[in-house]
Amino acid sequence: MQNIKIAVDAVVFGYQNNTLHVLLIRQKFGSENSYWALPGGLVKEEESLIDAVKRELKEETNVAVNYLEQLYTFGDDIARDSRNRVISVAYMALVDPSKLFLKADTDADEVAWVPVSKIPNLAFDHNLMVEKGLERLKAKLTYQPIGFDLLPPEFLFSELENLYATILQKEIDRRNFRKKMLSFGILEETETIVMQKAGRPAKLFRFNTAEYNQLVKEGFHFEIKFA
Repeated sequence: MQNIKIAVDAVVFGYQNNTLHVLLIRQKFGSENSYWALPGGLVKEEESLIDAVKRELKEETNVAVNYLEQLYTFGDDIARDSRNRVISVAYMALVDPSKLFLKADTDADEVAWVPVSKIPNLAFDHNLMVEKGLERLKAKLTYQPIGFDLLPPEFLFSELENLYATILQKEIDRRNFRKKMLSFGILEETETIVMQKAGRPAKLFRFNTAEYNQLVKEGFHFEIKFA
């Protein structure tokens, strides 16, 4: 007789201050030991996986996400959770942290954005989940415009450049990057002008989702390559 539980966990990436962060919670289950972990929990009998991960995120962190995709299933290590045999379906989410209000609740004592370079030892196999999420994010950034989900609706072009350089950890040719990105026809230049600390005032841009979706229907393929 099987007695296997199904869980969901969320690798939520946020980008702020030119740094990529991941959303972590500090958990406590009635013991003296507390630890940092990814938001998540067991799936209820009557709910789908996607509904479960959205519920856990909302309950534990007060975060609702727009971009969410299934990442990987973790269960080959049958002892990954010392309490029960648990198979976890991990999801990757991308958000703009600037408009979010974090609030720890249910079995989360604390919630915080932590730079990916400073992630501590996490509960279970959650460090591996973050690694898988980073691999997916870096790969997908070059063939799908998911980077815009990490930025505010309107942004400086330099912020887009810095996002790519930061996440991919590569030097980019800014002139060629700008030329390539604008050639796609999926960015709109707004009339909003922002004064910068260095350099000339610059206009904000926005990503045109409707135009991108229409181009995809016509066979458009987004691709950004770096040497």
